[in-house]
Amino acid sequence: MRRRVVSSPPSRDRFLGLPISPLNRRRIDNFRANRRGYWSFWIFSVLFVVSLFAECIANDKPFVIWYDGDLYLPIFEAYPETTFGGAFATEADYSDPAVKALIDAKGWMLMPLIPYNHGTVAWDLTIPVPSPPDGTHWLGTDDQARDVLARVIYGFRISVLFGFVLTIVSAVVGVAAGAVQGYFGGKVDLFFQRFMEVWSSVPLLYVIIILVSIVEPTFWLLLGILLLFQWMGFVGVVRAEFLRARNFDYVRAAQALGASNIAVIFRHVLPNAMVATMTFMPFTLAGSVTILTGLDFLNFGLPPGSPSLGEVLAQAKANLQAPWLGLTGFFVIAVMLSLLVFVGEAVRDAFDPRKTFVDWEPESTTEEGQGPRISPGARTAITRG
Repeated sequence: MRRRVVSSPPSRDRFLGLPISPLNRRRIDNFRANRRGYWSFWIFSVLFVVSLFAECIANDKPFVIWYDGDLYLPIFEAYPETTFGGAFATEADYSDPAVKALIDAKGWMLMPLIPYNHGTVAWDLTIPVPSPPDGTHWLGTDDQARDVLARVIYGFRISVLFGFVLTIVSAVVGVAAGAVQGYFGGKVDLFFQRFMEVWSSVPLLYVIIILVSIVEPTFWLLLGILLLFQWMGFVGVVRAEFLRARNFDYVRAAQALGASNIAVIFRHVLPNAMVATMTFMPFTLAGSVTILTGLDFLNFGLPPGSPSLGEVLAQAKANLQAPWLGLTGFFVIAVMLSLLVFVGEAVRDAFDPRKTFVDWEPESTTEEGQGPRISPGARTAITRG
């Protein structure tokens, strides 16, 4: 009696625990093949994640205090000086030698690696400010006796978060506007194009200068102003993809089968248009970070005292006798933007159809002039964008 052998279905490829299609697997492989962009992505990710925990790295408050048999967490909760035997009911200043002596008498405290936050003034300096780098202040201090390294860490986090939010929201608005323009065309496209021509002619810097002279600029105010203009950068590529794809056979077939316009846009055309958008986003992120840095350098950005990379450059310009300020700001911004550009190049390679759908077979015997062999299903995928 012959035994039947039942073959189990092949397991789907997974990435980070999620099932992915063979097309996305090839895109991930193409991204990894760009070694410079791949390692730039990991370096930038590590720097960003570390900056998210800036309060645990650079802070003038201890991680933990063990005092008189009790555990205290000053980073998460404010304690008055009287808690540790002091005379004042205000929040304890843990850099004060008197407070340190009170805590050491009945316990201990564990300080972060950098015992300064972005606004801590180093009152114990014995030389004029800005002071050069030393064993206490690794990148020196600025003209207000604040630790430069602490301000760089906090400023890096603000710049990247600002860029992320601005890029993502701008992409959502721009993709939606470009999809509507490209899919419907006609008068809708004509109206939006004329509106964008008028709107893009508004001088953004003058608008910011006028508003800053009226109200105090904040993170969300600057973000809202820039969002009014930044979304237009995504409209062109998405509109072009929709204008090209709306006449394809599979789109006409979906319309003939009774699919709604929303279903055709989001299910059939938008995934192809997102390829161009994803390629464009890392470069937009780099531009968004540069915009905030430039506004802070011109003193039209975040409120005075806020940690910012542009403010470091502004201090360097005002204190030419302190070259460590300019070198620090230059290298931090240059490294950050270089990493983002390298990541953008890797993303562009990952979504490049010439690298995604073509199988190169150097060992196969092909006739001269035929070029690379197109993989199965590639023609359909290329036709769909």
